[in-house]
Amino acid sequence: MSLTKLSNAQIAWRAAQDIEDGAYVNLGIGFPEMIAKFQPEGREVIYHTENGILGFGPEPAPGAEDWDLINAGKKAVTLNPGAAFFHHADSFAMVRGGHLDLAVLGAFQVAQNGDLANWRAGSKGVPAVGGAMDLVHGAKRVAVVTDHVTKDGKPKLVERCSFPLTGLGCVTRVYTSLAVVDIGEDRFILREKLPGMSFDELQAVTGAPLTVDRTLADLIVPDLD
Repeated sequence: MSLTKLSNAQIAWRAAQDIEDGAYVNLGIGFPEMIAKFQPEGREVIYHTENGILGFGPEPAPGAEDWDLINAGKKAVTLNPGAAFFHHADSFAMVRGGHLDLAVLGAFQVAQNGDLANWRAGSKGVPAVGGAMDLVHGAKRVAVVTDHVTKDGKPKLVERCSFPLTGLGCVTRVYTSLAVVDIGEDRFILREKLPGMSFDELQAVTGAPLTVDRTLADLIVPDLD
């Protein structure tokens, strides 16, 4: 079956719409960082990075980078008014102390009970988990942005993770290239799906049962290409 799916930018845009005004947010390295580009106009979000900045702004224009100002992914950032710097240990004290409203991470797999696997050991993986283990248990909420399936078409939403776990029962919402899915009572609850895709087609590429417990909405995003 050939599937039309959202781009990473479109997934990031959809995730950004749900971040509330005034939230303290950590965006995982890589794909999740894109969410900051789509912060809705007029909404203030205070972004945190593990290497010790609170309140950083968008990436600078090419050629205007200050390489003393980087995020945890070693990408250049700018500073918003009121931004603060602090020691790496203080940054993790913020995370572990429950001071972040939301962490958004990528994933290899998400299980129907909210378990998250987003790192791998071995020759084909990066043998380090970074700060993700702290984030998934320190942040008040954890969301995931990901493609719905792997490059070879295997489901990333599964009954049980087969990769090493980052955290147990930590994920509450997943934004994929095909759907928006909540996790509650050890099950995947479908909230939105692409309008051109049937429920059965979506279920066929999902590795655990999907349930609908209220009105199902269409997943509508702008054309960002």
